[in-house]
Amino acid sequence: MIDLRGKTAVVTGSSSGVGAATALELARQGCDVVVHYNRSREEAEAVAAGVRKLGVRCAVVAGNVADDADCRRIVGAAEEAFGRLDILVNSAGMTQFIKHSALEEVTDDIWRTIMDVNVKGPFQCIRAAREPMTRAGGGHVINIASIAGIKGTGSSVPYAASKAALINMTISLARALAPAIRVNGVAPGFIAGRWLKEGLGEHYEAVLARTEKKLPTGRVSTPEDIADAVLGLLMGLAKRDRTGADGRRRDADRR
Repeated sequence: MIDLRGKTAVVTGSSSGVGAATALELARQGCDVVVHYNRSREEAEAVAAGVRKLGVRCAVVAGNVADDADCRRIVGAAEEAFGRLDILVNSAGMTQFIKHSALEEVTDDIWRTIMDVNVKGPFQCIRAAREPMTRAGGGHVINIASIAGIKGTGSSVPYAASKAALINMTISLARALAPAIRVNGVAPGFIAGRWLKEGLGEHYEAVLARTEKKLPTGRVSTPEDIADAVLGLLMGLAKRDRTGADGRRRDADRR
């Protein structure tokens, strides 16, 4: 298991859902966590309380990831509170539930808001994280994308397009920031929980059942499943960092 003791992570959108599950999973591994929220401080504080119960430190910070100044403040909270930044998980996101055929319902404001939060937000957070991660000796970024960005499905056309852009940007920044900063992504499908319950309303159970029938596992993912995937990526990257691409242990880990 990866040893995250003494490390610090910023998890955007961690007052609920995948972000909250990820913050708690990182805390279980000994990582100090910055919990970010945009709307509900009450929910963020509840997640922070859960993080602290696991024996690590936690800071709570508000902000809109569509705003660059907020991104710099959110990411900067890690160094301010804990003296370093090692991990950034870009989980904050938003959508509008609009049928893909309902083109006239997609306004300029919807396009702007979704792209600002889902694409520009992660970029701005990564840009803000670059220097503190470099000062810490390197770091890891995990972007929470979506299968919608691969298959062109999901809650709306702008949402699918934003996640496709996020996947493409993940690849671009992985090249640009390697090897000191590793940039990867997770692209979940249907995730059980409040977001889809609220978005699909009375259709939620029917869509859930229809989706589960198509899946080899017979069930959709939970936020905890996605948090496990994030941790799995970090474990694999940490192992590679220790051994190097040729499988031999690196001198830096002998010190």
